[in-house]
This record gives sequence, structure tokens and C-alpha cells, in this order.
Amino acid sequence: MVFAFLTVLVTVHAYVFYSLYVVNGSTLIEVNNASSVIDAINKQGGVYMFGKMLPIWAVVLVEFVFAYSLECIMGSPCSFKLASKVFDPAKTNPVIFETSIICATVGLMCPAMSLIAAVIYYPYYEGFNFITMVANWLKLVCFNFPFAFFTQLFFVQPLIGTVFKFLFRKDLKKRQLTITAQ
Repeated sequence: MVFAFLTVLVTVHAYVFYSLYVVNGSTLIEVNNASSVIDAINKQGGVYMFGKMLPIWAVVLVEFVFAYSLECIMGSPCSFKLASKVFDPAKTNPVIFETSIICATVGLMCPAMSLIAAVIYYPYYEGFNFITMVANWLKLVCFNFPFAFFTQLFFVQPLIGTVFKFLFRKDLKKRQLTITAQ
């Protein structure tokens, strides 16, 4: 739960930044006649979510709640099971096994969170169209999957692994000593 919490904490901030600045930044600046993305967000009164404008902290909080819930319910348990179907954890190099878990997590979480984003960021002011929502979802998956894959594999998981080992170094040492003694 702690590992998932730390992972989601870093990941949600990265995705909000990625979505607002990298994917939609130039559009926000142009539409709001602003000099920067944050200026554009302030001029429009926040970020559009749930059919209204919300402050950026609310967007981060809502996405965190969705991502953490989904990670605990589906992401972590299912990705470990998927990786275990392909590799035997006892016989596989830990780096390869961890990499397969990361890949499985991205493969599950990216489409799921993109679907949630397609629903909560849908332009309801234009009316609802199921085909448009599905198209928005597929577009989000295409934007988010490469970002999710590379950030999780090369940045987020190594960072969180290091932080986790630091936070629980005493417990990890005790477990190693117990395993070695047996």
C-alpha cells in the first residue's frame, strides 16, 4: 500500500503536468491568449473537469483518488499475477521480473485511467456522444501509453524503489537476516 501510494503520488503529478503542459499547453496558451500555461489556466478559471472549472489542486486530488483506488484494486494484484504467468518469480532474475510487473501495470493502468480521464474531462457542454467519448479515450491511450511506459520503467519505479528501500531499510535488513539464517 505504501509503495502504491508513493508511486501514484509521483505519477499523478507527472500526468497532470504532461497533460496540461506537453499535450495541451500550446492550445491552452492560444485559446486564452496567455503567455504561459499556468497563466492560461488562471485566465480560464481552472481546469475543465466534471463539466466545470476546478483549481489545479482539485484536479490532482481527484486523479490521485482514482489512480490510487485503481492501483490497489486492479493494478498491483493483476500485474503481479500476469507477470507470474510468464515468469517464475523464484527462478527469474529480479530485474526481469520487476520489469515485467511494471510493463503489466502500465498495460492495465494506462487504458483504465485513460477511460476515467475520458469520462471526467469529457466536454459535456457540447452534449454527450458515446462515439466521441470512445474516440477521446483512444486518443488519450495513444498519448499516455508511451509516456506511461517510459516514465514508469526508467524514472518513477526506480525512484520509488530507492525511496521505499530507504524508508524500510531496517525491515528489509531484518528480513534478509531471517532468510539467510534459515
